[in-house]
Amino acid sequence: MVARELVLGGQRSGKSRRAEHLAARWLQDAAHGASFIATAQAHDAEMHDRIARHRADRAQALPRMACIEAPLDLAGAIRRSPAWHDPQHLLVVDCLTLWLSNVLFAPPGGPGGEASAQAADAAAGGEAVAASVQDQATGLQVQALVDRSAELLQALAACAGPVVLVSNEIGLGVVPMGAEVRAYVDALGRLNQQVAARCERVCLMVAGLPLMAKGEA
Repeated sequence: MVARELVLGGQRSGKSRRAEHLAARWLQDAAHGASFIATAQAHDAEMHDRIARHRADRAQALPRMACIEAPLDLAGAIRRSPAWHDPQHLLVVDCLTLWLSNVLFAPPGGPGGEASAQAADAAAGGEAVAASVQDQATGLQVQALVDRSAELLQALAACAGPVVLVSNEIGLGVVPMGAEVRAYVDALGRLNQQVAARCERVCLMVAGLPLMAKGEA
């Protein structure tokens, strides 16, 4: 088992299955432990059902693997996990794609925070004021992403236990419409590159098959 592996792929490519397979192999040793960090948030009924289904499947397939919910503070979740101090404890992070969208599109300041108050003022101040507030909010979101990404990379480097991270490769299609979507695709591409540089092994999943982009299978 390598210390760090990044598993990339498209939707339904087998990314999560590979990560869980690696965890199952790791847990064959009774001295080993494992934790799963889930970043998904249930914004609608379909996502709620999907999360519940994945949670039930993991509990059945990997009953010894604990689950940690971390939609925003991923670095903090890594530091609080047993893997932070224990080299015999595996950490699976699934996935960076949803975590990044949570950070990038979260309301700056949170509910009732400064940005929310500014938005209320903007509604009464006309389009020019609203556009200015939106620009400020976007700047706060981008800075939050930069800060949290740096914290994640530091935590990843310092974690004592092995880590398997799952992320989507979404930059293979046409250039998306809309500035926000393009910014998200760019940000995920940069994050994947930064994480891959810090991993001993990078695996690209295609139709359920692992293609090794870095390291050996």
